[in-house]
Amino acid sequence: MSAGGSLPRISVVIPMMNEAENASPLIKGICAACEGEGVAFEVVAVNDGSTDGTGAVLEGLARADPRVRVLRHAAPAGQSAAVHSGVRAARGEIICTLDGDGQNPPDQLPKLFKPLLADDIGKLALVAGQRVARQDTASKRWASKLANGLRARILKDGTRDTGCGLKGFRRDAFLGLPFFNHMHRYLPALFKRDGWEIALVDVTHAERAAGQSKYTNFGRAIVGVSDLLGVAWLIRRRKTQAPEEVKPGGGEDG
Repeated sequence: MSAGGSLPRISVVIPMMNEAENASPLIKGICAACEGEGVAFEVVAVNDGSTDGTGAVLEGLARADPRVRVLRHAAPAGQSAAVHSGVRAARGEIICTLDGDGQNPPDQLPKLFKPLLADDIGKLALVAGQRVARQDTASKRWASKLANGLRARILKDGTRDTGCGLKGFRRDAFLGLPFFNHMHRYLPALFKRDGWEIALVDVTHAERAAGQSKYTNFGRAIVGVSDLLGVAWLIRRRKTQAPEEVKPGGGEDG
């Protein structure tokens, strides 16, 4: 239950590995951003096999605030696995994600969940953030630009920045997607594959205040090629028909 006694509508899932210095200001910022919108929420922090003090910080935050929950992987499993674990454990119908390094400002979260809360028809399943004025090194920005350009040409997902951690989506729709490592970088294409509508919003970006990045440009490039080919294969092999329930008729021929 949320602090007010009701089930949360929003679950904010944060994958974290060795982010002890960033955990407290990030989670406090998330709570402040969600409190201002008057919606019941919870924070699900996934400690992905951290070897520093991240676990202790998270557990202290959870003791102080019942809206904060902590999951732990015994060993690092990767960002997509951490997000997947968090979504499965989440109680909200709408999930928001952001990176644990503090570079995704929490005050951008309402941009993600407000459109989903307002969607009466229920076809919108993903609101994906796209970073503007990105606060990263020039080499990282160029590597990301090249990767996004290649992905967009092959997958035609209409998204310029799928690596942004700020995303909002329906929990049920996400759990219906095929899971694989690094899937978090291909969510727009995967949601479209399943026939869902997506929306794109510009979000701000911040410099990393503490800790170190867990990725290198070379490492991302190596796994990115095989992932891209795999997602293209999944799109070609998608299920093309959905069943409709046939109910017994009540007329003369029924």
